Amino acid sequence: MTDSSQHWLILVMSLSGRAGTPRMRIWRALRSLGAAVMRDGVYLLPANSLRKEALQQQADAVRELGGKALLLEVDESTMDTTELLLPLFDRTSDFQDLVGDVSEWQEACPGLEEREAQRRLIQLQRRFQAIVEVDFFPGLGRERAIAALAEAEAVYNRCFVPDEPQAIQADIPERDRSAFRGRVWATRRRLWVDRVASAWLIQRFIDSEARFLWLESPAQCPPEALGFDFDGATFTHVDDKVTFEVLLASFNLEGDPALTRVAELVHYLDVGGLSVPEAVGVKLMLAGARERCENDDVLLEHIGVLLDDLYHAYQVGNSENQ
Repeated sequence: MTDSSQHWLILVMSLSGRAGTPRMRIWRALRSLGAAVMRDGVYLLPANSLRKEALQQQADAVRELGGKALLLEVDESTMDTTELLLPLFDRTSDFQDLVGDVSEWQEACPGLEEREAQRRLIQLQRRFQAIVEVDFFPGLGRERAIAALAEAEAVYNRCFVPDEPQAIQADIPERDRSAFRGRVWATRRRLWVDRVASAWLIQRFIDSEARFLWLESPAQCPPEALGFDFDGATFTHVDDKVTFEVLLASFNLEGDPALTRVAELVHYLDVGGLSVPEAVGVKLMLAGARERCENDDVLLEHIGVLLDDLYHAYQVGNSENQ
């Protein structure tokens, strides 16, 4: 029978007050793990293998400094005060502070330069991810923060991406990939998340001979080109799906678990929703690449390598979990 009860990790440590700097380093490490302080020198975390390993490292560090440390794993069935433990991990106030700062950013966004607006938004997203990593018992606070950041993405798009497509309600017909070889594909220039990921998907999984046009305006799209990710395009946002997800559905690629993981990442970065741990890092790299690459052809080649690596990592992760 599987033991479904909650297990807790308790680190009891004692370190000389003379070890000021090392003590502070250990305290910061415990704080970054989200450990709750039960009393001076006693720290608590819900148990899993990674947290146990991390706490063991801190226990070893204490001993190396001449202190004493004991790491225990306790089944909640042996405790009679577990109802007092969950509030120690309540992140509601952290999420509330974040939502307040997101609201301030939204008010300031129209008056900011694009780069500065993006920089501040990425900082907010990084804060959100940092809180999520130690939000062991999620509640409404996380949901409200997700909604606030999704609205922030929409505000950013309204200010700096005026041609961002509006979702339509429609069925998504299944397409035959053999009829989409060697075609011309067109989307808006200055590629960003959904467009560059969709171009990568087209190039790698749909039309290996694809040629791309980067449009100054969607109105410039030639009639023979297959448009994507703009209003009126052949492939664009449908219902709650972004263009990348529509392409997956159109070409029957949704059965690939690694591509589904990439789709979750693209969806989150483009319109918000459920957070993806690696999203902030990917967005930072994309922002840096867009500043550094001289044109969209170079950008697609550069980000294509990143997405290849990400896809491979997801494949490996999926195989290990099977």
